Amino acid sequence: MTDVLTPEQRKKNMSAIKGKNTKPEMKIRKMLWAEGVRGYRIHYDLPGKPDIVFPKKKIAIFIDGCYWHKCPECFIEPKTNTEFWMNKINGNVERDKKITKELEDSGWTVLRFWEHEVRREAEGVVLKIISILKSNGS
Repeated sequence: MTDVLTPEQRKKNMSAIKGKNTKPEMKIRKMLWAEGVRGYRIHYDLPGKPDIVFPKKKIAIFIDGCYWHKCPECFIEPKTNTEFWMNKINGNVERDKKITKELEDSGWTVLRFWEHEVRREAEGVVLKIISILKSNGS
């Protein structure tokens, strides 16, 4: 299948995809704030650039996009330029594993949530985060 967009149009579309302050990330941050959860940082300087970080409790939270991180439930293989995109996406998956291990080996608790989890059950995601925060000491 050939792309319906020109290479220039495709490049413009793909470069417009946000890497931080995404809708799922903003939703969780607003919900945490509404629950009175404080002490987190955004854009914290850690490997993998977690979306939300609780430095004092050493908790790093990633909200992974279902497409870019190859969600086992939602991912659909691209129909155009498949080899290029699959190499990129598979590289993201491998990097995610490496970053998670690196952070855990350094004493961090790593939480990863899929974009669809935030869309479908944001309350559950927030409750899990709060539960982990409580279990890591107050």
